[in-house]
Amino acid sequence: MTETTSPGAPETAGHRPSPFGTPAEIPTRVLVLGMVRSDGRLEAGELYSVAEACGQTVEQVRSCLRRLVAEGLFEREGEGREATFRATPDGIRAMGASLERTRLAFAQDAAGRGWDRRWHLVAFAIPEPKRAGRDAFRDQLLDLGGAGVQNGLYVSPHPWEKVAKAEAERLGVHEHTTFATTDDLEVGGLSDPKELAAALWPLAELGRRYQAFVDEYRDVPELLERRRRDKQRLTEAEFLPGSLSFGIRFQECFNDDPLLPPELLPRPWPGREARELLITCRRLGVLLREEHDKPKLFAPWDDLLLTFRS
Repeated sequence: MTETTSPGAPETAGHRPSPFGTPAEIPTRVLVLGMVRSDGRLEAGELYSVAEACGQTVEQVRSCLRRLVAEGLFEREGEGREATFRATPDGIRAMGASLERTRLAFAQDAAGRGWDRRWHLVAFAIPEPKRAGRDAFRDQLLDLGGAGVQNGLYVSPHPWEKVAKAEAERLGVHEHTTFATTDDLEVGGLSDPKELAAALWPLAELGRRYQAFVDEYRDVPELLERRRRDKQRLTEAEFLPGSLSFGIRFQECFNDDPLLPPELLPRPWPGREARELLITCRRLGVLLREEHDKPKLFAPWDDLLLTFRS
């Protein structure tokens, strides 16, 4: 029997409307991209059935698909529920970048280390006529987890040169950029690596956000294990919106995480605990899903997470 709580009552361990808690509002774009297969294909018929289970309207989904096509991320073949959408090179690159971030995070967690003690610097002085390219390049460096040292100078502990150079060339600003590495970096009188990391990246605030996620969902594995012991399945109405909301809450932290190597992070680091919680809950949720033959959400991510499952 599904556990319930009275209207307006706070959710406590063992008294959630479903193991994942009350579903939050699900952005249509997240749902749509979550249905993309490993080969970059998206089947409209599968998407609409999942969207309906998550309370999304047909028009919401259609509008999102039109935007993705207009942005050059997908190309459409066919019409209506028979349509197939295929990721373009830009779409594949965007989704691949997200997968690579996930791979890096879990690989660093598993190894307990990941830094060669070298700082990687990118500097640029891009003239005003190329302002759009300059702003886009700066945003790309921040998306790659870089931190601003001062105007036009960014740093990362990761070897990001290949990706950063490719972005500079794509944006037409490569001739205005400089790349360097060093094992001796001092900023504002700080040279200790952990002190530098704490000063350059908002690790304290990010740690609090990760901890809030862990505190909110730390009871979910036990609730799912209880379901498994009692041979109770998760209905589609529980699994789809619940697991999506859970994943969205995690991504709110993860998207802002520079994924610094463990050597530069406070100990213990709640981001690692949050990822362990994610992989445990995702594995149990998929096992308990009532309708295993239904379309998969985030299949490429599940395939990746399986490689790191203990």
